[in-house]
Amino acid sequence: MTANEAEQDTRARRSAAARGAARTLHRSPLHIPLTERLSALAAAAPEVVGADEATDIYGDGVVATLEEEVARLLGKEAAVFFPTGTMAQQVALRCWAGRTGNATVALHPKAHPELHEGDAFTAVSGLRTVHPTDEPRLPMAGEVREFPEPFGALMLELPLRDAGFVLPDWEELEAVVEAARERDAVVHIDGARLWECTPHFGRPLREIAGLADTVYVSFYKSLEGLSGAALAGPRTLVEEARMWRHRYGGQLFQQFPAAVSALLGLKHVLPRLPAYVAHARVVAEALREGFAAAGLPWSRVHPGRPHTHQFQVWLPYASEVLDEASLGQAEETKTFLFGRWFADGPPGLSATEVTVTEEGLDWTADDVKEAVAEFVRRLPR
Repeated sequence: MTANEAEQDTRARRSAAARGAARTLHRSPLHIPLTERLSALAAAAPEVVGADEATDIYGDGVVATLEEEVARLLGKEAAVFFPTGTMAQQVALRCWAGRTGNATVALHPKAHPELHEGDAFTAVSGLRTVHPTDEPRLPMAGEVREFPEPFGALMLELPLRDAGFVLPDWEELEAVVEAARERDAVVHIDGARLWECTPHFGRPLREIAGLADTVYVSFYKSLEGLSGAALAGPRTLVEEARMWRHRYGGQLFQQFPAAVSALLGLKHVLPRLPAYVAHARVVAEALREGFAAAGLPWSRVHPGRPHTHQFQVWLPYASEVLDEASLGQAEETKTFLFGRWFADGPPGLSATEVTVTEEGLDWTADDVKEAVAEFVRRLPR
């Protein structure tokens, strides 16, 4: 079996184990059969659209309704729907480059455009990136203020996913924004997961988004929508972004399934996110205690007190060993504790991401510890 075939086999096993699990911390929409998801979307659609409402054409109708709701939630003048966040952020920062006269974007080296977009900022949009810090956190005000070369925009990913879904303190965030303003730079928030940041900051979405000139949000990462994103900001920039969306090939003929699923996410999932964040902290503490009780030589839950409803777990084993233990536990006990593991750092060290959503609310700390004990039992000692 080739490496590619082995990976496909593992992926198929993981998907089947997730679908068949009786207990899981998070049931991903990716593991719901296609016809079931379509039926659920059709059944719920009347909650957010009129029974006789026409489908959208090139961004009107339900897409326009979604844009207005996002602008309202974020306290911005306007918002525009995009098929992808990759496109939304390229357009936003390209527009700002034209207005500031500086195509350099300051961001973290672990930010999504640097790791997961094939150098699109540079290859497609003619933008250049610089890094005020490479520490596993957002930049500090001093690092932004003292950076040795000019930049037109500061991009802040909230939370910084690949560093562990981490967020700064509110006062730190205010200070770093002020430091950017002192340099005459605009501030753009990569808010793919901004929706779940309110418990950590203790501030409403409008106040968080109000720090930035523009904000991008995703509809499928936390809100469980089908796809899509929005860019919110000043009306003049949003209208310019609409033109660039068309030039980038994002002016789709119809997008009503994605728009309806996004509106349903805003209605049903958004109000639940604070409960997910609170319970993620219970789960994280129970995982830490469970690993200690199981006698593992080393483990890490990061952050120790999660900033959102997602966090990382690190263990000193090869990723394939941890994948097999996770899959074996899910297949044999119907408890899906951990998903995919990734080699990260020195050889023999791996990490996974833990997400706590509706299904995870039923887990007590003791439930988590019991699942950890069963998982660790499957590891070589």
